[in-house]
Amino acid sequence: MSEMDYHHIIVTDDTAAGVASSELKPILQKLLTALEIREKYMHRSLQRFPRNTAQILRSVNGQRWTEQEDVQPDFTCYPADMSQALSEEGIPADLPSRLEMRNGILTLLDCAGNLYTPESLRYPDHSEYTEDLKTVLQIISNGPLKTYCNMRLKILNSKFHLHLLVNEKKEFVDLQAASHSDFYNVGKVDTHIHAAACMNQNMLLQFIRKTYKRDSERVVRENGGKKLTLRELFQCLNLNPDNMDIDALNVHADRETFQRFDRFNEKYNPVGANELRILYLKTNNFIRGEYFAALVKEFVVSLDDASNQFAELRLSIYGSGPNEWKDLADWFFDHKVCSPKVRWMIQVPRIYNVFHKLNKVKSFEEMLDNLFRPIFEATLCPQKNKSLHLFLKYVTAFDSVDDESKTDEGFFPQLPLPANWTSKKNPPYSYYQYYMYSNITVLNHLRRERGMNTFLYRPHCGEAGSHTHLVDGFLTADNISHGLRLKKDPALQYLYYLAQIPIAMSPLSNNSLFLEYGQSPFYQLFQSGLVVSLSTDDPLLFHFTKEALIEEYAVAAQFWKLTTCDMCEIARNSVKQSGLSHQEKQTFLGTNYLKDGPEGNDMQRSNVSQIRIAFRFETWNHELKILVQAGKP
Repeated sequence: MSEMDYHHIIVTDDTAAGVASSELKPILQKLLTALEIREKYMHRSLQRFPRNTAQILRSVNGQRWTEQEDVQPDFTCYPADMSQALSEEGIPADLPSRLEMRNGILTLLDCAGNLYTPESLRYPDHSEYTEDLKTVLQIISNGPLKTYCNMRLKILNSKFHLHLLVNEKKEFVDLQAASHSDFYNVGKVDTHIHAAACMNQNMLLQFIRKTYKRDSERVVRENGGKKLTLRELFQCLNLNPDNMDIDALNVHADRETFQRFDRFNEKYNPVGANELRILYLKTNNFIRGEYFAALVKEFVVSLDDASNQFAELRLSIYGSGPNEWKDLADWFFDHKVCSPKVRWMIQVPRIYNVFHKLNKVKSFEEMLDNLFRPIFEATLCPQKNKSLHLFLKYVTAFDSVDDESKTDEGFFPQLPLPANWTSKKNPPYSYYQYYMYSNITVLNHLRRERGMNTFLYRPHCGEAGSHTHLVDGFLTADNISHGLRLKKDPALQYLYYLAQIPIAMSPLSNNSLFLEYGQSPFYQLFQSGLVVSLSTDDPLLFHFTKEALIEEYAVAAQFWKLTTCDMCEIARNSVKQSGLSHQEKQTFLGTNYLKDGPEGNDMQRSNVSQIRIAFRFETWNHELKILVQAGKP
């Protein structure tokens, strides 16, 4: 559809809205500087940066953007025959080399002991990251810039309202013209869901009853050299599964969890018993995670029943020991927990202080070594690490998780290097983000050179705590989860818009933890044109139905009066930001989906009105062109 019959929203001569004309050029140059910094970090780590924004940055500097600069991550597509998904055929040969941890970042040495790096690799050192972080913080703290960004966001919001007034009926007609493009049929991805809570309460309760009835005499736990059967374990807990109900299970988040992350974590323990959490919701236990694998498979069946619905399940790697990756990969391989409807993400809890207190790690560098050395070795020597190599094929990203509301120090150069971080204090958020990002960057270049899939960095960011966390996300993350704190920082919000950084939001989760539903910035961000999606976070704790993602959409639709086109656009955003393969994204977004404009959907119908896509693109492109008009030296 080259020309669409709809009313275009054009506001003339609005480039200096809200600020004096003399202040405009310095403001725009600051915005350009921030965008250039983000582009540098995305390209270095082989993560995504929008073509249009990159082209604008080149034109401002008098350069030409080329196709070769368009870096895209490599995601694995499941084979048509699922029996081949875990096939050991075609595993690459091992590469003779060795690894060495230097200043918290793994480096590769050749057989002679010389430093070996891919030609394209260049990650920022500690001081460069600190300076870039300070630069962006200074930019978003500038008074005139904050005023300007606030006005631009208000204009974007008003344009969207005006667009709905004159084009909403046309959008609906456009949707009706495409068969099988209603909300239930379009592709949608739960881009933020933790595997240990992917099931609902009733599913977990019924599974506990089923296993108790079937396996009551099975040995399921060993404690102090004494082995316990399932019946004996429940007797020790004074529980009878036949008499338990959902209220007794007590896993649903309620008023007591609001602003209490500690109580929220306790909700992962069915009936308050950590023994049941280990048995049913962990991969590494006496029965080698068999029950947890069965629960995940039941969740996958529910996805199979839902049309075009996918999930990116998060599994934990803690860094407390060197065998965690092997144990997780063996769980995945032995129980064949794979499905074309599921991609996997690795979440790393920021709890170094806990492991240090338990004497499991002596320094932060040891924790980083436990986190990254096994996957570097699987990349270099996949023949020696077959199960981990196969598991990593279906891992799309890394996450960083914990309570952001905890106060921590800023990231300053005087902080010790990871090898010298031996105190019981937990490193600050920025410290975690830098070392996670840098190691993923080195790993991505090595894997791309070896013809393997690469990884994105998609941390929890801006759920609570300091707004500086969102600056870390702006520098290091392909996309983030939550982003609630953008509500209070118009400058950062506008930068996230210009860079089109995706945000997976979970209003029902936030409602029980940090921000009541009516105060969620989700709809305001959506109206302004930020790339937001809806996700469930923890269905076990927050949802009631078998289709938790549909429940999330349903509540949002009722509360904010979302139209069918709105929900399809949000679903489209979830597909764009997800780790689905390029082939799958082409199915839902069009064969040229990498292009930013409506022409990206020229061969197939998108899962949202072409009119809405065109409006979003024209509005975003207008904001970028303002940078060109007044940003040239």
